[in-house]
Amino acid sequence: MHAMKAIAIIVVLLLVVVNALELLPAASAFQMYLSGGAVALSLVALIAIMVWRGPSRDSRSAGAEAARPMPVTTRANRADAEIVSFLAMLQARGRLVDFLMEDINAHDDAQVGAAARVVHAGCKTALLEHFRISPVRAESEGSTVQVAAGYSPDEYRLLGKISGPAPFSGVLVHHGWKTDAVNLPRVLWSSTDRLPAIAPAEVELR
Repeated sequence: MHAMKAIAIIVVLLLVVVNALELLPAASAFQMYLSGGAVALSLVALIAIMVWRGPSRDSRSAGAEAARPMPVTTRANRADAEIVSFLAMLQARGRLVDFLMEDINAHDDAQVGAAARVVHAGCKTALLEHFRISPVRAESEGSTVQVAAGYSPDEYRLLGKISGPAPFSGVLVHHGWKTDAVNLPRVLWSSTDRLPAIAPAEVELR
């Protein structure tokens, strides 16, 4: 901005000099040379101002609009739909969502236990159909085990005081679970506005 102001002042001064020379009564070679040079410098300076001004306000506004991040529209994606689809399987096989959303405090322990058996059997069947599940450690819980150096952090949660680098020795509190195969069905789903229902509402027509 300061450089542009300085160039503008120089242009004005050069134009004043040119006009003053034109008013002199005698035109000498030096006068003509100076006048022509001043005109040339004035033209160069004007071009420089036009170039250094940068894009117009409209183009700057357009650039700012282009650089502004577009609002992200929250839409359901296929991965979310597949997760909901598997939850729907657990609901269909074991009534898992019904059980978890129910207020079990309104029922006695015998009723809750009977419902839990149905949920357990159905959900276990669905789980084993789509995942190959095995324990992380084959030893029985309560036994002393060794955690080797280079262990996978997602397969172990070390409890208590940790001192020094692996290997570690400790008591197996829980053997953990892992899977090495997943076979979930692909969801044939075309909607991008909402996730599929976990379970449809059932209406008996009369």
